[in-house]
Amino acid sequence: MSRYCLIGPTYPFRGGIAHYTTLLAQELRKDHELLLISFTRQYPAWLFPGKSDRDPSQNPLQTEAEYLLDPLNPLSWRRTLQKITAWRAEVVVIPWWVPFWAPAWSVIGRGIKRQPQNPRLIYICHNVLPHEESRVDKVAIKMALAPADGYIVHSQQDASRLQALFPEATIRVSPLPTYAALGQIKGESLPADIPSDRPLILFCGIIREYKGLDILLEAMPMVLAKRKMHLLVAGEFWDDIARYQDQIERLRLERQVIIVNRYLTNEELTTCIARCDVVVLPYRSATQSAIVQAAFGQNKPVITTNVGGLPEAVDDGRTGLLVPPEDPAALAAAINRFFELELGPEFEVNIRSDASRFEWGQLVEKLSVLGMNSS
Repeated sequence: MSRYCLIGPTYPFRGGIAHYTTLLAQELRKDHELLLISFTRQYPAWLFPGKSDRDPSQNPLQTEAEYLLDPLNPLSWRRTLQKITAWRAEVVVIPWWVPFWAPAWSVIGRGIKRQPQNPRLIYICHNVLPHEESRVDKVAIKMALAPADGYIVHSQQDASRLQALFPEATIRVSPLPTYAALGQIKGESLPADIPSDRPLILFCGIIREYKGLDILLEAMPMVLAKRKMHLLVAGEFWDDIARYQDQIERLRLERQVIIVNRYLTNEELTTCIARCDVVVLPYRSATQSAIVQAAFGQNKPVITTNVGGLPEAVDDGRTGLLVPPEDPAALAAAINRFFELELGPEFEVNIRSDASRFEWGQLVEKLSVLGMNSS
């Protein structure tokens, strides 16, 4: 048994990283002592394009935490370091996903390595570099992540990116673990009125340019030429929704596409995945996807693109289908193939049989190895 300190967002904050931190904390507590330090504030309002960063779910994922850290208040960084010292942590685990956190993580990381007990410092990199990369991002990551003793990434692509920045670093690749816990939260109804007379495609999550909703919309007329179905687009738009509405009108998809422009509660996300026939994610770029793991957690197949770490999660032809990015015709052909060959039941069986690949215990095992040595 080791003494871990995990830093990161958890309830009442929302989203995939908060869910991840919570589920990791729960897994670590099975065999280790854990101090979870979370935030008093996650982002300033001007930096967060969503309506709120708080989780509105009736049944949130949550675990015990101490709320100490404010990214804009250096005094809170000092309090965090004092708490870690008093806790006598042997291993400290910090998430990295956006360069905004670079100043705080740089100070805290160096402070951790100066502590008398010299705890091991491990960064879990959800995205080594952001999806919309700027010129300062590599400077930020070198500043923030340099003190680490080891790193966890969730794709070979991110391992290569990180190794290029830190050639001597000890890096371990661990698949993004399952979000099956969300599937155990039962919802009562869909977030929109969707007729049950035809199949349903689901596109969900925060809508941003790199996620390729426009590509799916361009593919839909080719899909609808083969069979009638609905497309549910569910998630908060961080892009201009008008451009997608104009595209839907141009393609005459008003009666086939249903849009829910808001963050889905856990209950709603679970219900949407359960109701749909397939989750379609035509990303232009990706490291990995929590939506894939939420879908797999309910044994739901996925059609996505052959980018980033997605081919490492989705076994093409077994648990889902992979297509080239930015290719509406290829995407439409894959969707049509999925329904024509009735691949859903076969894929669901394969997803169940592959579930052990994505257990949280595998991630904790890699953390434990990095926490002991750097070899």
